[in-house]
Amino acid sequence: MAKAAKTAIKTKDQKAAAEAKNWTKVIRTIRSPKSGAYTFKEAMVHKDKIKDHLS
Repeated sequence: MAKAAKTAIKTKDQKAAAEAKNWTKVIRTIRSPKSGAYTFKEAMVHKDKIKDHLS
């Protein structure tokens, strides 16, 4: 599941702030085949490539 950043970026560079809002933190659960335990993998993904990352 992807979660969009909702906090305001406080910087003098408005172009960089606008670009930063295009990135989303994606957290995936991955099950270990050996022990059956779950681990979590986090990645920062551009909002246009979320579906490619999750597939």
